[in-house]
Amino acid sequence: MDRFQDRREAGRMLGRRLAERPRQDAVVLGLPRGGVPVAAEVASILHAPLDVLVVRKLGAPGHAEFAIGAVGEDGARVLNDDAHLYADEAAIAEKTEREEAEVERRVVLFREGAPAAALDGRTAIVVDDGVATGATARAGCAIAKARGAASVVLAVPVAAPDSLQSIPSDEVVCLSAPAGFMAVGMHYFDFPQTSDAEVVALLRAARN
Repeated sequence: MDRFQDRREAGRMLGRRLAERPRQDAVVLGLPRGGVPVAAEVASILHAPLDVLVVRKLGAPGHAEFAIGAVGEDGARVLNDDAHLYADEAAIAEKTEREEAEVERRVVLFREGAPAAALDGRTAIVVDDGVATGATARAGCAIAKARGAASVVLAVPVAAPDSLQSIPSDEVVCLSAPAGFMAVGMHYFDFPQTSDAEVVALLRAARN
């Protein structure tokens, strides 16, 4: 099984892969929180601006880490096809309301009053630390498309192969998509939770 030392190493490897094919006027967009350290390395290698697309997964009742859908900026909402096998309408509505409030909180916290990166006519490179069900990646790519990106590239170090088929992107760059995929964290030696403070620091450094 391929394993990365940490998110930074994965980001450097991903950045080098992306650099093999130059893309015009690219913007790198990390999905918080874990995707931002990966995205920061990608942006550094590509000499591209860094921003976030704030999305939140909707966890299944009793299994918060298992996503049945996701919400994000600009009112983005996606539900997995099998979401109603894990939660009824009332539970989904309650989770959606709670996570949309968290999206709003994080937008304010992470951007610190700065405007979102302009995507109209540009290449949006949406980066996460991995794709399991694909819900948050789908939401992030949908936001980028809705904001006018000419091309949307999903770039991740590792992913469940089946989940990549559902991503509404123009291109997928994935370093590893093992048939026996079980969880994103299993493909890293060092996989701590990324804090709000770390995300803020990375974005602040990129803006400066």
